[in-house]
Amino acid sequence: MNYTLSADNTSITFDGTKLAAEDSPLFGKSLTLEAITHQTLRIHTKKLHVHDSYAIEKLPTAKGSFRIEEKDGFVFLYTEYLCIRVDNALFIDIYDADGKLLCADYTGSVPAPETMTPQERDQLAQEGHVVPEENRSYSYQVRKALSDGECIYGLGDKTGFLNKRGYDYMMWNSDLPHPHVENPTFKALYKSIPFFMVHCTEYSYGIFADNPHKSFFDMGYEDNAYYCFSATAGEMDYFFMSGTLPEIIASYTELTGRAPLPQLWTLGYHQSRWSYSTQDEVLSVAQHFRKNNIPCDAIHLDIDYMEDFKVFTNDNDRFPNLTVLSDRLNDMGIKLVTIIDPGVKVETGYPLYEEGIQKGYFAMTSDGDVYENKVWPGDSVFPDFTSEAVRQWWGDQITFQMKHQIRGIWNDMNEPASFNGPLPDDVVFPGDPDTASLTHSDVHNVYGHLMAKATYEGWKRLDSKRPFVITRACYSGSQKYSTAWTGDNQSLWSHLKMSIPQLLNLGMSGMPLIGTDIGGFGANTTPELLCRWIQASCFAPLFRNHSAKYTRRQEPWQFDETTLEIYRKYVDLRYRFIPYMYDLCYEETVTGLPLLRPLVLHYPKDPAVFECNDEYLVGDRVLVAPITDQGARSRAVYLPEGEWVDYWTGVRIEGGKYILREAPPDMCPMYILSGSIIPNYPAMQSIEPDNIDTLRLLVYPDSQGNVSPYRHYQDNGEDFQYEQGSYNLYEFHLDGEKNIAVKNLHTGYSPYKEIDIDWR
Repeated sequence: MNYTLSADNTSITFDGTKLAAEDSPLFGKSLTLEAITHQTLRIHTKKLHVHDSYAIEKLPTAKGSFRIEEKDGFVFLYTEYLCIRVDNALFIDIYDADGKLLCADYTGSVPAPETMTPQERDQLAQEGHVVPEENRSYSYQVRKALSDGECIYGLGDKTGFLNKRGYDYMMWNSDLPHPHVENPTFKALYKSIPFFMVHCTEYSYGIFADNPHKSFFDMGYEDNAYYCFSATAGEMDYFFMSGTLPEIIASYTELTGRAPLPQLWTLGYHQSRWSYSTQDEVLSVAQHFRKNNIPCDAIHLDIDYMEDFKVFTNDNDRFPNLTVLSDRLNDMGIKLVTIIDPGVKVETGYPLYEEGIQKGYFAMTSDGDVYENKVWPGDSVFPDFTSEAVRQWWGDQITFQMKHQIRGIWNDMNEPASFNGPLPDDVVFPGDPDTASLTHSDVHNVYGHLMAKATYEGWKRLDSKRPFVITRACYSGSQKYSTAWTGDNQSLWSHLKMSIPQLLNLGMSGMPLIGTDIGGFGANTTPELLCRWIQASCFAPLFRNHSAKYTRRQEPWQFDETTLEIYRKYVDLRYRFIPYMYDLCYEETVTGLPLLRPLVLHYPKDPAVFECNDEYLVGDRVLVAPITDQGARSRAVYLPEGEWVDYWTGVRIEGGKYILREAPPDMCPMYILSGSIIPNYPAMQSIEPDNIDTLRLLVYPDSQGNVSPYRHYQDNGEDFQYEQGSYNLYEFHLDGEKNIAVKNLHTGYSPYKEIDIDWR
């Protein structure tokens, strides 16, 4: 076996050009393994640098290295934590330091693909079914063995259940208006996050298949003996990460980046609709929130605030003065967030269009003309976000938002969506003069990612505040620039039920700041569904109610008094827990762990939680078990090991078992792990950091009276001064007399005037 080891022992390249086995996936190619760290490997067939990845902007500083050994016809590579065995056909088996097999290339037989006659294909098409692609070709395909008991998590916002084993998916960012179902015929959704984790009671590992082209993930669908991932173009390039589930997420987010601290107000309640059509209507909505004593921090404007749907404009008839509107909302403690779309209207005299045409900033046809398709403005052109110059130009347009005191931007339609059929694969994105041009097939899955990057960096360049950017479409690494939501869901109980595993898998895929449209975007909600949805989403980082035109309005006062009271109860609850959620945001910047977590993340040895689809943890000490079935007034709740305290009654329950919890319409079962400290804020109508001078600590001692130490983070919640040390980091713990003591781990910001202790 021919191979070359780098001088620093960090990478090894095997020459596969003379492989005799033509059935080897690496026939005629060379294979390189890199020790990115001692727990993370890069396995690829190309020689690329970090700048060739859209997701990875820098590599970890602590590099791994290989020790090499040849034995029994195999090459063995050792890091501190791993042993990699490579055979003559360049198949790879990966073991932990104790010799336990973690991950193995699959070398068994593969079933022949199912074929259909032309008549059968016509029959499917005639009845409106999706006809499967025939003779799909791949640039590579990787198969890994699946063992009994292994579950698969991740893959972003794909629908269905927490465990992705047994299903197949496609990475191709797609705007799908029809209701999303658990096992769709069309296997893609808005986001392409090609990262997943394999877990069983004995071990866990993760794989990040860093390829932005159209790709496919068969997670044991074709055959329960293996899973495979493949792509229509590009070279094989994937990362293997070992460790516990939290360690794997830490490794993945160390590669692709972590979400920066958000502005504190963004964790508050957001109200939206397609559309609030006039300035007066927006003010009326804001006044109703204050009249009904429901906290609210943001109102979102959908496309109808624009002039003829032209991005970075406003309709002077319906929104004659956005600055006045923003100022009046700010006086009520409410911020204005506006949508923007990438489609730029084709219109002579429209400055954005004319400047982009003059500078060659839009995508082109293969014949060299500016490419046009239809979106909301009608005939539209598409900025080439692969170009750094275009991203700078787009970011500069945010002066429009700055001028009108708008506090956030919501990127939509950025798959990119289009109305006259999808963009053809051969549409050209020219890039910058010193870069090669790319086609739509190269760029499609990262278009929304690059738009989010342009928006975030433009905002950060123009304003001192932390940018608040929301995106619908994204790729791995988009968490560095934006929060996200699950797109156009529906007012269906099945969509409420599905939202929990969707958010949990997004969080495990490196996207911590996420949410769903509370109440459902399409169709018509009911009072019961809205109440159960606000309960289920109470701790979702993006806490937004959003609905479509010609659907039932979803502001809580549109319903009966009981619905209004329940809605207010859970928005109030959310605001009390804001400091705990902000602490989890700080923790995420250090560890990569999301705010919402599946139980398996902290109880990896308990098979009862491996497929727990209807509960979640907030951090590691709050458990929420929403009601997701119409008419349900009780539910089975699984409490993992430990003692848990019912938040509403104070009853203590030993875990490791199911309990039956009554759950009338105003009740969402919720439990606190005993021994915990949970910070709370006093009641408030909006989050104004300068006015928050009191912290309340809910203390839940365990049966022996002990409490685990808790670290609490505090800063001004607005800008980047914390990067220069302007923050406080407290540690709360029991002293020798069983009182809560405060230790200041870092002091750089105005402290609380008062810290209240509430023993539970």
